[in-house]
Amino acid sequence: MTGAPRPFFPGATRPPVSVIAALVLLVCVPLGRYAAPHPPERTVAAPWALPGGRYPLGTDALGRDVLSRVLAGGTQLLTVSLLAALAAAVCGTGLGLAAGWSGDRTARTVRALCDLLLAVPALVLALVLATALPGAAAVVVASVLAGAPLTARVVATQCAQLRGSGHVHAAVERGERTPAVLLYEVLPALRRLVAADAGLRLVTALQIAAALAVLGLGPQPPDPDWALMLSENLPGAALNPWALLAPAIPLAGCAWVFAAAARTAARAPGEGA
Repeated sequence: MTGAPRPFFPGATRPPVSVIAALVLLVCVPLGRYAAPHPPERTVAAPWALPGGRYPLGTDALGRDVLSRVLAGGTQLLTVSLLAALAAAVCGTGLGLAAGWSGDRTARTVRALCDLLLAVPALVLALVLATALPGAAAVVVASVLAGAPLTARVVATQCAQLRGSGHVHAAVERGERTPAVLLYEVLPALRRLVAADAGLRLVTALQIAAALAVLGLGPQPPDPDWALMLSENLPGAALNPWALLAPAIPLAGCAWVFAAAARTAARAPGEGA
């Protein structure tokens, strides 16, 4: 007699709504361009046309269809943010495991490095980097330098506590090498923590990418981009408010959904040590 299939989240009958919403966004946002009714870069009507007819959200400052630009505007923003969050999570987790397992001098060195990086505001760091690097690269590097220290601190604390746990001690006594112990014994026990922290790193990367785009240091016209649309359409907000509201809503919605998914991952039963 075979057992029942294991749920996605142990102890839960179905995946949490926030996790489902996050996965839907990750799949649907990159496909939005293919659902756009008009080419996002093409002028199709008079500037600042109000919603109606063929243009449900009206047009922007150059007469481009707002709906088409919104559907296509999240791909690059989300892709860059995902890469930045992944890089920050990997670097931070690696530093945290090294500091938590080694202790002493390594832990002090990592802690001092984290304190140094955290002393600089993330946006200021991103602005400085954007003067020397392309917008996407600046987002990734700034997210790593600003987010990895936070991840490293949390992971180091939990890793240090796990060193004395039974399954880790048994692996060490079996003669397992340190990389194998960290990879197969410690890291699985931290997967809930790492997943939750990665969600927060994604939100931070999204904020940095949006800020640089609004300031003109990210994607350049005529590329469709939610954050860039905010700066482009701000002067005509009174003529067609949807040209400004339409990109702001999905931008804020993505940040909220990813933050909610991170909180859900942190609270998921049956995970962690």
